[in-house]
Amino acid sequence: MEFAFIPFALVLFASLFQGTFGLGMKFMSPLKWEAWWLVHSLFAMIILPTTWALIVVPDLFDAIAQAPMDIKILAMLFGAVWGIGGIMFGKSVPYIGMSLTYGIVLGLCAAAGSLIPFFMKAEPNMAALPYVIGGVLVMVLGVGVTAYAGILRDRLSSGDDKKKINLKAGLIIAVLSGIFSAFLGIGFDFGYAEGQGIGFYAQEAGATVRNSSLAIWVVVLWGAFILNAVYALIMMAKNKSWSSFKEPKSGKAYMWSIIAALCWFGALGVYGQGASLMGNMGSVIGWPILMGGGLIISNVWAYFNKEWDGAKKPFNYLIMGVLVICVGMVVIGYSNGVG
Repeated sequence: MEFAFIPFALVLFASLFQGTFGLGMKFMSPLKWEAWWLVHSLFAMIILPTTWALIVVPDLFDAIAQAPMDIKILAMLFGAVWGIGGIMFGKSVPYIGMSLTYGIVLGLCAAAGSLIPFFMKAEPNMAALPYVIGGVLVMVLGVGVTAYAGILRDRLSSGDDKKKINLKAGLIIAVLSGIFSAFLGIGFDFGYAEGQGIGFYAQEAGATVRNSSLAIWVVVLWGAFILNAVYALIMMAKNKSWSSFKEPKSGKAYMWSIIAALCWFGALGVYGQGASLMGNMGSVIGWPILMGGGLIISNVWAYFNKEWDGAKKPFNYLIMGVLVICVGMVVIGYSNGVG
């Protein structure tokens, strides 16, 4: 029962956080982006993962120290590559808009984050491969339909010719962002290297299989934090925005920065627990479900925020895309029992 239901329930629950954390980014003012993001990154990538891991993993830092150095360095490097993808995401939006950027990035992130770990396995379950590929392709199609719905909605609100775009540059940046963003999940999977990964030594120290995933995130997210912090500090130096931390009436912005961090790492922390219970195929199956579910939840929030009011046709496309994503989730989930 635990293997059949709980892992998928955890990943689906994680997608609730995944689709929610972006709400906090609506409340950055009066802080500058770089100041808000530095606080957010510190809590999301260092304070929260380390605190949670210290609670559930006995002798956390001893367990991490026992893991081979090359695995730890590569896990951190994968986290840093994700950081590059995150920065590129922000750069792509001004070129091609939020909806198209989300569709491309999440679609490629789901596909790459599922298929790359599959082929990295020492003994991949080839019987499940057609279902994995089929499910990923169906989910990418659903993400594409959802993105198209967003594009139609944006046109209704801004007009076709009022918004100039640089399609070529935006598409290139968004494609790279989607591929690089997948490395967060790949880094997590790499930390579970059988018999020698960070998760293995956390279990040796007494952590449960579920909780051993927290030790992996501690290492992966150090790499992510370093790159994000360096970029935020560079932007603060460039924009001379050091004084932003002292802006009056910024308490609400700080609060939302921390709330967004709780949601962001809540998604990864819960996802890691679900994926670890799925066994060898955990990251292959769980990552695209996390991405697809997060996209659905983010659009639910957009609906309640009345972002789809007066856009009946685009909303119908949105519903169609969500249904296609759900079909893809079912196909990918089925692959876990094949072979």
